[in-house]
Amino acid sequence: MKPFIAILAVVIVIAVILLASSIKIVNEYERGVIFRLGRSMGAKGPGVFFIIPVIDRIVRTNLQIIAVPVASQAVITKDNVTATVDAVAYFQVIDPAASVIKVRDWYNASQLVAQTTLRSIVGRHELDQLLAERERIDAELQLSLDAQTEPWGVKVHRVEIRDVGVPAQMQRAMARQAEAEREKRAKIIGADGELQASAKLAEAATIIASSPGALQLRQLQTMVEISAENNSTIIFPIPVELLEALRTRSA
Repeated sequence: MKPFIAILAVVIVIAVILLASSIKIVNEYERGVIFRLGRSMGAKGPGVFFIIPVIDRIVRTNLQIIAVPVASQAVITKDNVTATVDAVAYFQVIDPAASVIKVRDWYNASQLVAQTTLRSIVGRHELDQLLAERERIDAELQLSLDAQTEPWGVKVHRVEIRDVGVPAQMQRAMARQAEAEREKRAKIIGADGELQASAKLAEAATIIASSPGALQLRQLQTMVEISAENNSTIIFPIPVELLEALRTRSA
């Protein structure tokens, strides 16, 4: 009787262990890819499901969006400027079975592909475009990278260039260029102001020439403005008509 009880107890313990190992719980953000005798049976989850102990093997896959840093690297732009660029890409597994079967480590593989894609895309643009059109270049990176990771069941949601490092010599050249551009705009604005002022002065001269009394009124107004200042020296202008009259009499 005792040997029978011992054997029964062992059988019960083994049965409990097998039952416990056959029950799998997968979270909402996970999927479990089942392999039965080495053959894929698809992905299951979320929740509770059963597998066949010893025969089945489960590989858990996270479906959350993962931010993958793209290592900083030196890139030669289209205009032969060496810039240091780093970025971040946002990946998400949308096909758990493909991410396990078609690539050994989709995270590292996607990171390496992102590095090569970054060098390729940035090398097609000039430095000014890389600095001014970053959103458009980010979109190009996202489309190119997504096309390469799609067979692995991985979706690229977004790629962002975080920083662009420019050599110190190039930074000084860019600063001089920006300063020259600002001086150019300032001179253009000043020239436009002078042109408008000269046009107004020419218009005023035409009006005064057609009406001699306007010149006298302007002279009186100028004298009033000068006399408002302290310690001012006032010069009385002699009308041109008086000088012409004196010259006529002396002739």
